Amino acid sequence: MGLRAAIADAGCVLCSGMKFRYEPKRNFIRSICVGRFVLKNVRSASDTLPDYIVHAERNLFKIMTKIEIRINKYIASCGVCSRRDADKLIDEGKVFVDGVRAESGMKVTGEEEIIVNGKALNKPDRKVYLAFYKPVGVTVSEKDAHAEKLIGELIDYPVRVTYAGRLDKDSEGLMILTNDGDLIEEMMRGANKHEKEYVVRIDKEVTDELVRRFEEGIYLKDLDAKTRPAKITNRSKYTFSVIIDQGLNRQIRRMCKACGANVVSLKRIRIEDLLLGDLKPGEWREISKEQIRKA
Repeated sequence: MGLRAAIADAGCVLCSGMKFRYEPKRNFIRSICVGRFVLKNVRSASDTLPDYIVHAERNLFKIMTKIEIRINKYIASCGVCSRRDADKLIDEGKVFVDGVRAESGMKVTGEEEIIVNGKALNKPDRKVYLAFYKPVGVTVSEKDAHAEKLIGELIDYPVRVTYAGRLDKDSEGLMILTNDGDLIEEMMRGANKHEKEYVVRIDKEVTDELVRRFEEGIYLKDLDAKTRPAKITNRSKYTFSVIIDQGLNRQIRRMCKACGANVVSLKRIRIEDLLLGDLKPGEWREISKEQIRKA
């Protein structure tokens, strides 16, 4: 075997010699490392390198910077949506890679032309995290023909961000906006038990019975689900604060209704360790990922 071929096949040949089962995808990184080892030794054996060795070394570098990842994760890393929502877009035929309809589970490097919902996908930006005060009357959605105002209309930021978690139209308070797809995925999963704190005002007195039921968990017939135990603190005759680690649809409103009360106002003041602070409706401030969960 010539030197040119030895360098080209260095990864697979030497991996086999080390008793590794050679599979291009599974041993990809290992093969690249071995290939670099071979090139290093060729370099040390000669002061003057043939052009094809220099070319091979450059190609190895290019390959190392083009590691493939699943397309749903890549879309999420661009801040478009969560991986779960990316899977839905793929299944609905709204994602194309180099002109070909994407399939679930396929991998990309980011060098391809990727179209999502008819728009070309920009490469991932630096990770951005914003604490945002969502006002009452704003719908948390990318598109909604019936919404009076969408959340995206309130955000004038140079990097595209989307929401990590939701608040219903009639509620207000703290939200996290980001282009970090992994964080969006994590925050949208109720199983991760992220703590959220709210201040709630109802149209009936806050009774011991309501407090007891919130703390024990309430079966919600509409959702066929029981809420996890909540931490509740009475603030005044009609107002209380409550901490939940669940994300059921309109959960607190449904819990209050099950106790015979209607919500007059609902404000989220904390997500994990992140506080709403002195933000006013419609305002946002830049934060770090570490501020969301310090522990």
